[in-house]
Amino acid sequence: MSVDSYQREMQRYQQELAKLQQEKSREVTQVADANRKANAAASAATRTSNLSTLNSKLRESERYQGDAARHQQRVAQLESKIADLQRRLFEVSKRLDSAQQQLDRRNAQLQKQALQKHERQVSNIVHKLSQHDVMHSLALSAIQKLQQLPNEITVLFLASNPIDQQQLRLDEEVRSISEMIRKSKHRDAVKLESRWAVRPLDVLQAINECQPAVIHFSGHGSDQDEIVFQDNSGNTKLVSKEAIVQTMAAASGDIQLVFFNTCYSRGQAEAIVQHIPAAIGMNTSIGDEAARVFSAQFYSSIGFGLSIKKSFDQAIAALLLEGVTEESTPELLAATGLDLSEIRLLNT
Repeated sequence: MSVDSYQREMQRYQQELAKLQQEKSREVTQVADANRKANAAASAATRTSNLSTLNSKLRESERYQGDAARHQQRVAQLESKIADLQRRLFEVSKRLDSAQQQLDRRNAQLQKQALQKHERQVSNIVHKLSQHDVMHSLALSAIQKLQQLPNEITVLFLASNPIDQQQLRLDEEVRSISEMIRKSKHRDAVKLESRWAVRPLDVLQAINECQPAVIHFSGHGSDQDEIVFQDNSGNTKLVSKEAIVQTMAAASGDIQLVFFNTCYSRGQAEAIVQHIPAAIGMNTSIGDEAARVFSAQFYSSIGFGLSIKKSFDQAIAALLLEGVTEESTPELLAATGLDLSEIRLLNT
């Protein structure tokens, strides 16, 4: 079976497991309710001196005890099914790991074959150069083109999630981005660097350390064009649009794109493209799932060597495919005169 097949099988087992656990929870509740009623009836029997009432309450208690026993039996049956399903889930997980390892080995072999083919092509061109001096310049150009492997770019992921703000699942976002980059064609050409609990002065430090082509802000934004960073105590510290623009302008030498995966960040993106070729911002608030799906697909497409515009379009398509109705929230902006459908971050 393929990796996708195992993943679908695991998802099916996980859904079945969730249903069984819900049913077990209901049965446990029924057991507790029947026991409570049985105890109440037995207690009432001890307080009455009327023989008829006494017999009635005792029969009632026995009936509820029988109900409790039946529900308890159902709980035991469900626990057995859950244990069996968990065992099968574990076995599928192991098979999935094995299939993924096989796929990785196969991809490594294909990459090795492609490299060998590339080396043969270069060798052939060099051989022709020695025989055809008249075509020297054209052959040299062909060699250079063949030798242009994808440039390595760095994506700097800056995360800020102050303790006095609603907590976002930023770890899920960076995990999804990393996973999608790993699955892309030029995964070795895209390096993801992350910085967490970012304070304002951390931004320049991280840029100087990493020299990124892409800066990705993830966290909260305000409807006043501010980004929410953290102070030394982990609480909110607002940074204005003007401060962010000045920071990007001061470090714009290698930066090709700034990705504001924060709420109400379109104004920041619009100001940034006065100094940076491209920027992505959000024209309103954006949910955790939309932020994760959109950003992960965007970097996956970049990793396949697509243009910035094509990568943005595929990220929008990913939102629609996942049924996330926030496809109109992200906006792509470019510096004046630039056609982002012709600009790639990787030199493929």
